Formats: sequence, C-alpha cells, structure tokens
Amino acid sequence: MSQGADYGAKSRWQRIQEQLSHTYRLIIRNDETLKEVGSYKLTLLNTYILLSSMLVVTVLLGIFLVSFTPLRRYVPGYGSGISSNSELMALYRQVEDLEEELEATRKYSDNVRRLLVGDVQTADEVPKSVSAPVDTMKEKKPSAAEQQLRKEVALEEVGEVAKNTLSSNNYVSRDMPLEQMYFIAPVSGEISAAFGYDKHHFGIDVLAPKNTAIKAALDGYVFLSDWIQETGFTVGIQHANNVITFYKHNSVLLKKVGSFVRAGEAVAIIGNTGELSSGPHLHFELWFKGKPVDPADYISF
Repeated sequence: MSQGADYGAKSRWQRIQEQLSHTYRLIIRNDETLKEVGSYKLTLLNTYILLSSMLVVTVLLGIFLVSFTPLRRYVPGYGSGISSNSELMALYRQVEDLEEELEATRKYSDNVRRLLVGDVQTADEVPKSVSAPVDTMKEKKPSAAEQQLRKEVALEEVGEVAKNTLSSNNYVSRDMPLEQMYFIAPVSGEISAAFGYDKHHFGIDVLAPKNTAIKAALDGYVFLSDWIQETGFTVGIQHANNVITFYKHNSVLLKKVGSFVRAGEAVAIIGNTGELSSGPHLHFELWFKGKPVDPADYISF
C-alpha cells in the first residue's frame, strides 16, 4: 500500500516536470498578410522564470524610486521629502523669522510715523468709557509735595545741564557712529527687561525709585509729549545724527512739544501709565537711522 502511494506521488511529480518542460512555439504573424514575423520556442518553466524576473526587477525599481528620489513625497505614509530635508526646513525657518522681523519693524515704523504726524490716540481722544488720565502739562496750582518735587528736579537739572554744557563730549557731528557719541543715562537703576528684537521689545525697562526724574539722553527737540493709550505719558526727542529717543510710562510730563532740551535735563517723572505697563519703570528706546538699537550697548545704567 505504501509502495503504491509513493508510486502515485512520483507519478504526479513526473507529470508536473513533463508539463513544465514541454515545448511550445509562439508564432507572431502579420494580421493582414498572415506572414510569419517571428517564432519563439518556449516552455512553461522558462515563462515562469521570465515573468518572475520581470516582477522582481519592477519591485526593486519601484523601491529605488521611492527611497532615493523626490517621488517619495507622493507616497502616503512614507514621509514627506520636504520635512525630511533639514536644510530646506532651516531655510523655511529663516524665512519665517525674517517675515516676523519685517512685520514687527513695519508696525513699529508705522507707529513712529503716526507719532511724528500726530496721528495717535491722545488723552482728548480716549473714549468716555475709559478713564482718561489727567493732563500733567495743564496750568494748575501744584500741591506742596509737587512744588517740593519740582524744586528738587530743577536743582538737579541745573547741575546736570551745567555739567554737560561745559563738556565737549556733547558735540555731535553728522554720520558719527553711536559708539563715539556721549549719552546721559535717562535714569540709574536695574534693567528689568532687556532689549529683544525677536520679542518685539525695542527698548529696555529700567527700575528706579518713585518720583525719580527722567533725563534727556542728548541735546534735542521734543517732538512728542502726550498721553498714548498703550504707553501712557510719553516723551519723544529728536537728536542730531538721526538719533531719536523715547521715554515711556511716565507719571508726569515736564516738557512740551517744540521745547529744546539739554542732555541731562529732566523731561518727565518715572511712573506706571499706559496699558502695556505692569509696574513703575521707565521704558527707554534708542533709534538710530530709523532702526531700534539696544541702549545698553551705548549707555551705562
């Protein structure tokens, strides 16, 4: 019985071998003339080997194209070619950073332009629903404490102006580098927030005691002395050599628009006014040729 089964199995294997090795002829004829164009001798085994080889080559070629060419970005789930390209992603990040810096500079330049042309929200324009601040420049009878404060500021101002008037370092020529200019520190104190261009913080915040006088950093003309919704009582001074300084969040303004001030002359009193202020301090900005620079690089606070 066992020998019969082996014989039957062997017979099936022999039949398969015979079928695979059986020879066939593939003839190609012209459909119109029936002329023989080609004749090929084939077996099933050769046909299987040929088709399998073509399939393997096709698969390998597809894997190569997907792995080493930009075509992989179109294969779902394989991964984006853009995201895997570190250099391209770095360029994208640089472009985004430049766009943010450009937008920040554009917004701030627009704010400066509005300040220069007077297109700002002043105390007279604050909506009635918002409690408007008291105009510190209006003529009114000062209190005894305010009179004493103004006397102290005046005495200090006289000393500073006299000292700086006698100093030859106050002279500023055109196109002079900032490093060669002599600045007076508007106030002495601790820097609580540094200059940060990427954070849209175009100045520094300096802490000082209450009622500290804010001094002009250079000789110049006051072009802004008013209340601004975001920065409170603000002073802007135009200096020589394309230099502009801003003094923000003050409690009292001591100079009017058009006033000429000497370096070291008091222009305001430190305060905590404006929507962007979170505590008593001076926000001081230094602009050179239309661009903000870090005041701490040129002034010792």
